[in-house]
Amino acid sequence: MSENKQVSSSSNKEETESFTPPARSLTLEFWVGLFAIAGVLCFFYLAVNLGGLKLSDSGYYSVSAMFTNVAGLKVGAPVEIAGVEIGEVSNVELNSTEAKLTLQVRDGIELRDDDIAQIRTKGIIGDKYVKISPGGSDLILESGDEIADTESAVEFEDVIGKFIHSMDSDE
Repeated sequence: MSENKQVSSSSNKEETESFTPPARSLTLEFWVGLFAIAGVLCFFYLAVNLGGLKLSDSGYYSVSAMFTNVAGLKVGAPVEIAGVEIGEVSNVELNSTEAKLTLQVRDGIELRDDDIAQIRTKGIIGDKYVKISPGGSDLILESGDEIADTESAVEFEDVIGKFIHSMDSDE
């Protein structure tokens, strides 16, 4: 009985040693892999574009503006001239007692040194954005310059509070 086991185990060894895998065609695996890579690239492209993510700052220059109140303005908020989006807010930071905004503006859009940056509310929801009102100067701002004339956000709570207090003082 042990001879039978030895014979069958030795024949298995011969079969595995002499076994050569069949020649494989890589066409199916190649096309599946290529399709998977294309799908991942399409997903990445959609995620970047739908998310509004910029992979680089090329094509933009930055200017800054100081505001006493930015009430609800967030990084990524649009910057507009005449209702046309020309850039976005790239940074909001506190500088002493004022808020300093850094605005990324598309190359080719010329801002003048007497332009006025205003924080406005858009729509019913109240999204904040920066509106640039053009001035008449011939001096063009360069990257890193500051917009000197600004108008801060108007908060309805402040307006209502002032109205109520003015009515109380009339009595």
